[in-house]
Amino acid sequence: MNINARKSRKAQIIRSVSQLIHFGWEQALSCLFPVVVFASLAFTQIVELPLLARYDWLLILFLVMQWWMVRSGLETRDELKVITLFHLIGLALEIFKVHMGSWSYPEPGLFKIFGVPLYSGFMYASVASYLCQAWRRLNVELIQWPPFLIAIPLGAAIYLNFFTHHYWIDIRWWLSALVVIVFWRTWVAYEISGVRYRMPLALSFILIGFFIWLAENIATFFGAWQYPNQTESWSLVSLGKVSSWILLVIVSFMIVATLKLIKEKPSRSGERST
Repeated sequence: MNINARKSRKAQIIRSVSQLIHFGWEQALSCLFPVVVFASLAFTQIVELPLLARYDWLLILFLVMQWWMVRSGLETRDELKVITLFHLIGLALEIFKVHMGSWSYPEPGLFKIFGVPLYSGFMYASVASYLCQAWRRLNVELIQWPPFLIAIPLGAAIYLNFFTHHYWIDIRWWLSALVVIVFWRTWVAYEISGVRYRMPLALSFILIGFFIWLAENIATFFGAWQYPNQTESWSLVSLGKVSSWILLVIVSFMIVATLKLIKEKPSRSGERST
């Protein structure tokens, strides 16, 4: 290998490392709300705050954080609407799952509905916050996204299966197969320092779902909620939960993508008319 080839190779490595660091930084900024969620869980587990129960303090902390993000411009009002929608969807799922005994919130709290503290919806909202932030920061673009008439019913079926599998057969694996078929040709493109990259959308689902499973282990360790097998002492969350998180990520991504694409349509129509 000659000197010029070595210099070129070295420059490529430096460029790749620089891009990776920049990508990690953008991801870290996009995870600001989830980081606050986990930091609050850890802090309130270690420090006993006065006057209110821990669950109530968590609700206050998350509301203040949400207000600050919008006030500071880190989050737009449109993104706040998406996050609020996720909060409601997540809270409905939490109420049902707690009722079915899937997990529990054993600590006391004033702001609880059917045994579920209101702060729990923010854990789902934090996923939406990450998706919205990363979408904007990385200038995400979807390539060959399936028609709404296919994507929306599939997303609805995945969400409903979280409820219906308690009374009927669990069709998550059939739905997973449909996801692979429907999104087989779909790619997600993103930008880092002016350079465009892309990856298969299905791969991004798997990566995000896996990291959320890691986050779930941290959350249960700090007592955010409790699975039946963690009643006596904390233990690692089953790897089988990764599939549930992947499906939840798919639903979350579909909602965000659908709202983004619907909002983009009028602007694109305006550009064509001019």
